[in-house]
Amino acid sequence: MERFKNSSDTIPLIDATMGGLLEKWARELPDHDFLVYPDRGLRLTYADFNRRVDNMAKGMLSVGVTKGSKVGMWAKNVPDWLTVLFASAKIGAVLVTVNTNYKSSEVEYIMRNADIHTMFLVNGYRDSDYLEIIYDLVPELKSGPRGTLSGRRFPRLRNVVYIGQEKQRGMYNTAELLLAGAHLPDELLAGAGADLSTHEVVNMQYTSGTTGFPKGVLLSHHNILNCGNATGEFMGFTADDKLLTCVPLFHCFGCVLALCAAITHGSTMVMVEDFDPLKVLASIHKERCTILYGVPTMFIAELNHPMFDMFDLTSLRTGIMAGSVCPIETMNQARERMHCNLISVYGLTETSPGMTASRITDSTEVRATTVGRPYPHVEVRVIDPETGLECPDGVPGEMCCRGYNIMKGYYKNPQATAEIIDGDGFLHSGDLGVKGPDGNYRITGRIKDMIIRGGENIYPREIENFLFGMPQIESVEIAGIPSPKYGEQVGAFIKLKEGERLTEEEVRLFCRGRIARYKIPKYIFFVDGFPMTASGKIQKYRLRQLGEELLREAGTEII
Repeated sequence: MERFKNSSDTIPLIDATMGGLLEKWARELPDHDFLVYPDRGLRLTYADFNRRVDNMAKGMLSVGVTKGSKVGMWAKNVPDWLTVLFASAKIGAVLVTVNTNYKSSEVEYIMRNADIHTMFLVNGYRDSDYLEIIYDLVPELKSGPRGTLSGRRFPRLRNVVYIGQEKQRGMYNTAELLLAGAHLPDELLAGAGADLSTHEVVNMQYTSGTTGFPKGVLLSHHNILNCGNATGEFMGFTADDKLLTCVPLFHCFGCVLALCAAITHGSTMVMVEDFDPLKVLASIHKERCTILYGVPTMFIAELNHPMFDMFDLTSLRTGIMAGSVCPIETMNQARERMHCNLISVYGLTETSPGMTASRITDSTEVRATTVGRPYPHVEVRVIDPETGLECPDGVPGEMCCRGYNIMKGYYKNPQATAEIIDGDGFLHSGDLGVKGPDGNYRITGRIKDMIIRGGENIYPREIENFLFGMPQIESVEIAGIPSPKYGEQVGAFIKLKEGERLTEEEVRLFCRGRIARYKIPKYIFFVDGFPMTASGKIQKYRLRQLGEELLREAGTEII
């Protein structure tokens, strides 16, 4: 396939389903690798994977999963994560992604709110024992026959499926469903998916829940496949590309920008189950990957790994840095040391998730300093939050958009849906941005993250970019610290590069005379890391809390 055969702004919308695209590549590229796990020695061609999906889909039908059923997935990036996704898509069921970091109360909320019918899970993740949690939530698993769950706590739940070969009391496992499906006729599946439409919901992803209760975002085949297709075109994806995927599949970064970009182009997905910078570097080296995705903290960890120079990364050509605002210096280092001409994608789960993106054909400056221009067929406006009027170029306001990428709505929550999508169909992001004269957008922060100090509006991103000019700093986040006198004071949370030293006074001296006095951080904290959501977004509200705690512990008066 010739790269850049289309102008990235005239990409036609595709009318397809997830299962239909998989079957297309299974016919056209049957022996081409689709899924590779280098550390497991696992390789599945498109034809192999499609057969596995069909067997899983028939196995799921045999335990009562039908069109519209909500299928939960609580697992890191294990191989059968994608098997269950495509199997659900072929049946017409809705895959509900569950954050791997969730604990008992959060999982209970998702299972109840999403009306989960069948829950797939692994044994655990980090310090969470998923089996212990699920048995505590659903104790009848230990006493009743499989597939007959019907408790008051989870009235829609019928099955729990363990991902693996091991037997777990009261649960099916994926090996059993695959075996059962292999002995059922293909006509069973064909009938289940006969009338599927590209506009039907295929995926429900819950917002991070940094404020209030998480909400289930309903995304259709049309939403995510077209977003993925356009994203792939921005980078010149072809079937020859190998995409190293280390971002979580439960988030749109993995499930849409990675998977849907690959499946719309017949590309290969090289997987890392859980982010580890050494595994990422080794996998790129071994498989000669051409594309790499990650949030800024992932690229920083890779670039600063002590074994970085041992690996040949010259096969890389492009990728995405997204998920949170991208430090210019990190983008430049990825280009220079990892041979990766990265683009940025901006959006949110509710926009499937792409709203704007830079293109690989853009200049280095555009890709390093902006989030590009709108996706094709998406209208973006910068709107004054107070007046509701569109802001002229150069004037910051709220990033809003409408188009094919807008979610179908929040599950069982029409009020919240109406609050974020206005009467003209524009979705309001809550993010502050500005449109430049060249048509590219810059994100200046969250409306709620904007610091207001004594009536002055301060945008954290501006100060963060400035402080990155200090060579000792690896990462920096700016957050407002509540102040009885000024309303808020500027707090800087700084992570130093290994072996570097820096004092608070040195930071302030670097700022004096170079940025406005009111922007100079009043409080400076040196930290080992930042509180983040599982998808890699910095939780500014937790930084504010941390700052207050550290000041109290130090006996510092907050003024």
